[in-house]
Amino acid sequence: MKKTTPDYKRIYTEMIMDKYPDYLPKCHTILDKNEFSVMDVIRLNKLISSGNNRNANQKYKSYDRTAIFEILDYQKKHNLNNVSVARHFNISRNTLGTWKKRFLS
Repeated sequence: MKKTTPDYKRIYTEMIMDKYPDYLPKCHTILDKNEFSVMDVIRLNKLISSGNNRNANQKYKSYDRTAIFEILDYQKKHNLNNVSVARHFNISRNTLGTWKKRFLS
């Protein structure tokens, strides 16, 4: 059974055109990509919700294996602790600790 993923490019393009047309120039470089990664979706969401409530959509966030490794690589590359990375990506520091235990040990 093939796992299907949502067409994030179409979803975000339509949402930005309808609700946030003033953000289109900021999001143009990400929207022009042929394939979206989870990190691209996170960046778009961060751009759109920059002035909104910080914890508005935390309930439905999910990360695939590549996004988790990108976040952990970012932490290692920039020599940051869990708190700094959690603030940067707007995720729980406990989630980062769990990912480190699960994927790096």
